[in-house]
Amino acid sequence: MQIDIIAPGRVKERYLRDAIDEYSKRLSRYCRLNIIEVADEKTPEHASEGVERQIKAKEGERIAKHLRDNAYVIALAIDGRQLTSEELAAKIDDLGLRGTSHIQLVIGGSIGLDDAILRRADFRLSFSKMTFPHQLMRVILLEQIYRAYKINAGEPYHK
Repeated sequence: MQIDIIAPGRVKERYLRDAIDEYSKRLSRYCRLNIIEVADEKTPEHASEGVERQIKAKEGERIAKHLRDNAYVIALAIDGRQLTSEELAAKIDDLGLRGTSHIQLVIGGSIGLDDAILRRADFRLSFSKMTFPHQLMRVILLEQIYRAYKINAGEPYHK
């Protein structure tokens, strides 16, 4: 299985990069992982809705260039469906059984995802009603993907 994580911006904090590297290494025995970083836009303080729409659109265009027609696209969205770790594991397993060989997970920037990306998504996934820093979300997402593979393999990790 090929798994891409597509997100705007570079992770600057060393501790987050270390965690991303660690989960990437762990996942290498289960899937081919590709982390795609697209340029992000700076959001001015107190930006109007119009400015925020323009920023989302620019980031959305950059993300869209990496989306593949044959991939199953999962957008992380606050209004998405919340899954347990077991349900996420089952979803990944089911996609593989149905012949999907490429999953792309998309994380929005600091103000979220463009509507065009949300419409393109095959599934919207929410980790919480709360908002998380988009750089930290990469670590959380990688950990949950790793946990899903461990669950599916019947290996100890998840209790």
